[in-house]
Amino acid sequence: MARFFDLLAAIPGATTVSADVAITAPVTDSAQDVQPGGLFVARRGASVDGHELIPQAVARGAAAVVGERPPSQVDCPVPYAAVANIQHATAVLAAAYHGFPSHRMVVIGITGTDGKTTTASLLYQILRAAGLRTGTINTLSAVLGDAEVETGLHVTTPRATEIQGYLARMVKAGLTHCILEVTSHGLAQGRADAVAFDVAVVTNITHEHLDYHGSWEAYRDAKALLFRSLAQSPYKKRQDKVAVINADDTTAEFLLGIPADRHLTYSVHDPACDFYATGIEYTPAGTRFQLNGMAIHSPLTGPYNVSNVLAAAAAASAVGVTGEAIARGVAALAQVPGRMERMDEGQDFLAVVDFAHTPNSLHEVLTAARTLIPPEGRIICVVGSAGLRDRAKRRMMAATAAELADLTILTAEDPRTESLDAILADMAAG
Repeated sequence: MARFFDLLAAIPGATTVSADVAITAPVTDSAQDVQPGGLFVARRGASVDGHELIPQAVARGAAAVVGERPPSQVDCPVPYAAVANIQHATAVLAAAYHGFPSHRMVVIGITGTDGKTTTASLLYQILRAAGLRTGTINTLSAVLGDAEVETGLHVTTPRATEIQGYLARMVKAGLTHCILEVTSHGLAQGRADAVAFDVAVVTNITHEHLDYHGSWEAYRDAKALLFRSLAQSPYKKRQDKVAVINADDTTAEFLLGIPADRHLTYSVHDPACDFYATGIEYTPAGTRFQLNGMAIHSPLTGPYNVSNVLAAAAAASAVGVTGEAIARGVAALAQVPGRMERMDEGQDFLAVVDFAHTPNSLHEVLTAARTLIPPEGRIICVVGSAGLRDRAKRRMMAATAAELADLTILTAEDPRTESLDAILADMAAG
C-alpha cells in the first residue's frame, strides 16, 4: 500500500489534479490488468493510446491515473497526474510502489545480440554454487525464489511493472542477487529505468533489430544505456559498479569509454584480458579449457560458449565469486533449452535445436555443429526468418546457412502477418 502523492514524489515535475488517495494494488500500464485500488499508467503505444482506456481502467477499480496529457485535456473521474516522460514514469512508479526492491539486491544486467540467455544461465549456476541466494529474469522464465514463472513468448525483458513485481517477490523470498537479461528494446523503452544495476555485462553487438532502431549505431547506443545506468544507480554495501566487456567484440573500445568503478575484460584471443581461455578442446560431450590457469569443463559445445563462460565468470568475479565455485557452476549447466539443445529420440544422427535468429548467431551455431561430426559428415540446416522484423537479415541468414551448411532448407519462423512466400523469396534471393 502507498499514497498517490508519495509515489508521485519520485517523479519531479508531475502535475496533479484532485486529492491524494491510497494506492492499494500494483501499478500497471495495462487497462485490463488494473486491480481495484491500483494505479493506471496511460501510455501511448504503437497502436493504442492509453489515455483512451482511462474509462475502462476506472471501471475496473483504478484509484488514480497517470498520463502524459495535461489535466485540462483529460476527463478522469479519479485523481490524475501528468508527467513529461511516461515510459520513465511507469518504471519509477512501479518501483516506488514496491519500495524500490532493486536497491536491496545486487543486480547484474546482461545485454548483447547473442548469448544473453546462456550467459545468464551459466552465471545463475555459478552464483548458486557459491551459496548466493539468486533469482533471474530471462527469456526462458523468471526464477523468483518462491516460484518460477514464464515470462511470455518472444519476451526477454518484461514490462517495467512486471520487472518491479518480480524483484519485489525476490526480496520477499530473501534473495540477495538478481540476474536480469536486458534487450535493446527493453532499454530503449525504459522498462529497466528504475532498476539499480551494479554489474553490466555485454556478450556482443552484431546486426539485429535495425527495423526498430534504424541504424547499427542507434542499436549499439541502446545497449550502452545499461552501462551508462551504472553511474546513475545508488551504491549498495560493499559492491562496486562493474562493467564486463567482451574484448573480442567491435564495440569493446566504445563501451570501455563509459565510466564505471571497474572494467573487466574477457577474450578467447587476447591473453592481456582479465579473463582468458587457453587450451580449448571441443568434443560432442562438451568443451574443456583453462581459465586463468583453472581447469574448466562445460557440457555446452561451440566456440561461442567459451566466450559465454568467460562472460559469466567475469560477472561472478565482479560480485566476489572466484575459484572453485565458478568451475562447479559451469559444469552444472548441462543444457539450455533452445540453445544447441540435443534432441535424442534414438536416431542415428545428431539433431540440434538452436534459437539462432541473427546472422552472427547462425554462423556460430553452424561452426559449432561442424566440430560435432566427423569430416565426412553433413550439416543439414533448417532455417527461417521472422516476419515484421529486420528485412535485411533475411538474405544474410540464408546466405550464412548456404555458406556453412551442406544442405539448407528454408522454412517458416513466425511470419506473423507477413506473407510467408515473400519472406522465403527474400531468403532464397540471398
